[in-house]
Amino acid sequence: MTTVTAYATPAAKAPLERTTIERRPVGERDVLIDIAFVGICHSDIHQARDGWGRAIFPMVPGHEIAGVVARTGPGVTRFEVGDRVGVGCMVDTCRVCDNCRAGLEQYCVEGPIWTYNAVGKDGRPTYGGYSQQVVVDENYVVRIPDALSLDVAAPLLCAGITTYSPLRHWQAGPGRRVAVVGLGGLGHVAVKLAHALGAEVTVLSQSLRKRDDGLRLGADHYYATGDPQTFEAAAGRYDLVLNTVSAPLDFAAYLSLLRTDGTMVNLGLPEEPVQLTLQSLSGNRRSLSSSGIGGIAETQEMLDFCAVHGVGAEIELIRADEINEAYERVLRSDVRYRFVIDNATL
Repeated sequence: MTTVTAYATPAAKAPLERTTIERRPVGERDVLIDIAFVGICHSDIHQARDGWGRAIFPMVPGHEIAGVVARTGPGVTRFEVGDRVGVGCMVDTCRVCDNCRAGLEQYCVEGPIWTYNAVGKDGRPTYGGYSQQVVVDENYVVRIPDALSLDVAAPLLCAGITTYSPLRHWQAGPGRRVAVVGLGGLGHVAVKLAHALGAEVTVLSQSLRKRDDGLRLGADHYYATGDPQTFEAAAGRYDLVLNTVSAPLDFAAYLSLLRTDGTMVNLGLPEEPVQLTLQSLSGNRRSLSSSGIGGIAETQEMLDFCAVHGVGAEIELIRADEINEAYERVLRSDVRYRFVIDNATL
């Protein structure tokens, strides 16, 4: 076992505090990673405050991990010491179900073992990237291309794959119209990716406050959802609507924006229940769907795509002792657009 410094919350809604945790020994096919940077995802806040239930405390959040391989197990074949690598939301799965075999590990029938707030196959709780090091099976580690700096690559391990996967699945590209609801941690990456894929991209945000940013990031259009005329003017316009916000919406209004056979994909996970009128689906054969991160191969595909197209997260780099303040700022939407912790400050 190795003792490392980390930031953890001891109980729901308690501030995160500096502490130490134990990492397991490096096994046959394990990779020990010196964590350089870790992004702060809104789901970190949901779970640290037990907003989704089933929280395990003490909790070390962080599933947007970028770093360098420090040691490898004797059976490791994919990585060497010094390699630039990343770890996303999951660190293991059953590996044998149909989904795992199809490269859809995120939909493992038995359920993935999440990077934190889960129990590993060894019966010990998993701890995330707000820490100096992590030990992960090589099959759940991805390579970060040299063209991506580690700090802007870190958020791609969740925000990037969470938006890339549905964009690819629903075939965003030339001739397709994509609307992104919300220009935040997820939304700003979605805009960049949809633009790089060749789609016509619209941002739907509460106000026009971030309009200049949205257009700079690749949006062709930017509309305020606080203006009722937006829904009238854009009715039946989009092939795909990605909802990236973690708050209840008027789903009927957003579904009305879809063309025939269009799909709205929900990526944000609000803590409270939402309401849906089924009549809003019946017109134009609209669909309401969801998507969860991506498999390991698709995550590597996403990173390689981002390297080729120069796509990285827009970040604000913070010290570890600023985590609690960053959480409050995320809740106030006071970040453009992703906080990333410099783990050298742990």
